[in-house]
Amino acid sequence: MRFLEADQYQPEALKLFRTVSADIRACLPRARIEHIGASSVPGAVSKGDLDIFVGVRADEVEKAIGLLHGLGFREKTGTLRTESLCMLETAKYGSDVAIQVVVNGSRFEMFLVFRDRLRSDPGLLQRYNELKLDSIGLDEDSYRARKSAFIEKVLLSAAN
Repeated sequence: MRFLEADQYQPEALKLFRTVSADIRACLPRARIEHIGASSVPGAVSKGDLDIFVGVRADEVEKAIGLLHGLGFREKTGTLRTESLCMLETAKYGSDVAIQVVVNGSRFEMFLVFRDRLRSDPGLLQRYNELKLDSIGLDEDSYRARKSAFIEKVLLSAAN
């Protein structure tokens, strides 16, 4: 695992978000497109990748996925896939870009809830950054398990 401080990647991530979201908007004009993940949170440590939330109606999911395939995105293997969530990825933009296609109003809007919690709570963000920095040297699976446990705890506290 290698992580970057916010000033090392966030300005470029924001430019890339604007580019990719414009491409998505061109083929999905009614979608809700939001910047998520660490690159969307000022001061967050990150691997430097970009995550984008694309919210659509339940009856538009498969069509949206097909249109995003046309932009060069492919389904991300080894991730959760349901009727309300599909994760896509591409390296087309010269950087790792992932899209979470989510049914609006579904439980998978948790991506937005987690982002907003990190943005509004500096102490929480600090703990998240520390978790990432403490994960240097771990393999990908171990890092993901630690990160998932942290996110689940945050989401549980947000629901209460």
